[in-house]
Amino acid sequence: MMASKVKLPNVVIPKNIRLHYERFLDHFKSFENVDAVRGIFGPRTKSVLRGLKVEFFSSKWGYMGVNDEDGHLVVSTHYLRTGNRRDIYLDVVHELVHVRQFREGKQLFPEGFNYPDAPTEIEAYKVCIAEGRRLGMTDRELFKYLKVEWMDQGELHRLARNVGVKAPTKPRGRRKR
Repeated sequence: MMASKVKLPNVVIPKNIRLHYERFLDHFKSFENVDAVRGIFGPRTKSVLRGLKVEFFSSKWGYMGVNDEDGHLVVSTHYLRTGNRRDIYLDVVHELVHVRQFREGKQLFPEGFNYPDAPTEIEAYKVCIAEGRRLGMTDRELFKYLKVEWMDQGELHRLARNVGVKAPTKPRGRRKR
């Protein structure tokens, strides 16, 4: 079957749009003083964060991540407005691990791994789980933090196991006599 040829109206559709970046430290202040972040970048923390760019986007879908082409941070303004402050803080710490991984030449989305088994995710989650524990979070709270809509229950439990978070036990029903 031949594809029919459709003549498009005379319009202009851009191919390359210049993105607008902000400076990380202009919006995420004092992260260079956080021990967990200094643990990620070491003595280069200030210079890395000074040079880190952020691209903000407006969408109800998504949280934040690291662009795998140039390593800049991508952040949902909706998430910043509506998300739990502690979760946002931990997500920033998590994504800063991915910034370091990108700078080291690691593939952020390595082939052959599901999300809960990817070495880059396990490393990033271990750092933010340690920071969550430092903040006083319980395993139950950390387990809830790990839960995201793109993982099913089995994957969530596997990620929790991979990063050292004990999954909450299901309450047992009373035995009938």
